[in-house]
Amino acid sequence: MQQHFFSRSQHAARSLCQGLHPRMPRAAALWASLALVTVLSACSSPAQRIAVYDFGPGATAPQPSNRMAPLPPLLLADVEAASALDGTAVLYRLAYADVQQLRPYAQARWSMPPAQLLRQRLRELLGRNRSVLSPVDALVPGTLALRLELEEFSQLFASAQSSSGLVRVRATLSRSGSPAKPLAQTSFILQRPAGSADAKGGVQALAVASDALVLQVDQWLQQVATAEITAP
Repeated sequence: MQQHFFSRSQHAARSLCQGLHPRMPRAAALWASLALVTVLSACSSPAQRIAVYDFGPGATAPQPSNRMAPLPPLLLADVEAASALDGTAVLYRLAYADVQQLRPYAQARWSMPPAQLLRQRLRELLGRNRSVLSPVDALVPGTLALRLELEEFSQLFASAQSSSGLVRVRATLSRSGSPAKPLAQTSFILQRPAGSADAKGGVQALAVASDALVLQVDQWLQQVATAEITAP
């Protein structure tokens, strides 16, 4: 296909040169033929569309009201992220080549920064058993407050064909007030295999790892709350 197009381009360029005025300088004729080849190449190579990803549609049916939620309300702060994770690029690392380097996929991006996608998922899933509040909401002193720091969110390639979605988060739980009362802090590391060695496989693995992270955060919140109640 490319050879056929190139032959046609050469033929068109030769035809253009032959049709030029015999007194036209040779350099001008060459530039004119190159311009024609460039134009034809641009017409034959449509620009690739950038794929935009998120974590999926979430709940597809109405959820029961949480007015009688069994768990106490939770203030969910905005998820903080390292500057490298603050954009919408879908990132990957090559553990077998240069694991310290974060690389972006050229033809894929997130619909919003991963920290925002993660908070959206946390709010949705944690809100099934409790009221989830935002920093702008009026708070009762002593409300549980959760703050997350996103430290890693990338597709990690162990080899050219084997990769996984890696999510690492530091979580801090406190009770609101002046000053806030710290309760606990921990880190979560979730890794899920990717189904393919490309952006699509990485995105799916990161979405699965994020959902698993939310479940672990939920369990941790309940464990800390129970330990606080039973503490002497």
